Amino acid sequence: MIIDAHTHIFPPEVRADRAGFAHSEETAYGLIYRDPGARIIGATELVQTMDREGVDISVAFGFPWSREETARRHNDYVLEAQARFPGRIIGLACFDPLQPWAEREAVRALDAGLRGLGELAVYHGGFDRRAIEALAGLGRLCRERRVPLLIHVNEPIGHQYPGKAPLTLKMIYDLVQALQGTKTILAHWGGGLFFYNLMKKQVPETLKHVFFDTAASPFLYRPEIYPLAARIIGPESILFGSDFPLIKPRRYFQEMAAAGLDPEAAALIKGGNAARLFGIKGT
Repeated sequence: MIIDAHTHIFPPEVRADRAGFAHSEETAYGLIYRDPGARIIGATELVQTMDREGVDISVAFGFPWSREETARRHNDYVLEAQARFPGRIIGLACFDPLQPWAEREAVRALDAGLRGLGELAVYHGGFDRRAIEALAGLGRLCRERRVPLLIHVNEPIGHQYPGKAPLTLKMIYDLVQALQGTKTILAHWGGGLFFYNLMKKQVPETLKHVFFDTAASPFLYRPEIYPLAARIIGPESILFGSDFPLIKPRRYFQEMAAAGLDPEAAALIKGGNAARLFGIKGT
């Protein structure tokens, strides 16, 4: 079973008027999606692509909107998609974690049937004290509900691109420490944090229950990252995520094969780990 743990879908009103949602209250959305070349899709197109690409299940979510009304509507759309495509789409609740209503929306969406929170992001300020406290509070909710928390993380160095947050490795590590006990997924290889699992003290224990997804990997890293990461952090800690519609799943599979990733490790990454994390039977 192949499970894509990182995809984005948008409701029809956003797809029909992408520029209209890029107003002053949603600067992060405008930064990433104002460009017509940045693809946005709905649930039907996601499932159609899954069928062509050989993906059995996708974990889908929206965008961390700053306006409660927009976030609520988008999460409702993900709920609708989960109901319309049972067994194919698993939905997460997404919103700006710094907003005063964030926990209220998280509770509402989880009560309605979404299976976790994510991809939560802080695009402008990084993980400062306020952000870590907010995300830690949402992490406690996830622990109580026994659901995962997926957080947007990016590499602190290298080329700039829309949506690259001003993060440092210390910020990422401090956040992970604050989330101990939460089923945490760090997107985009966790900004490279997994490399520090080679340290002898503290870090391996801190990262013991953290998952790292592969979203956008073909744009960020050479294919060798797959076997290297499997050796450093263990294949059981890696989730295949395509970030579709940014990149199609087959490109990841081709890179895993080209890098000589062990078939057993590839099976865990492509679906086995996500199945255990989300309680999916039939693998």
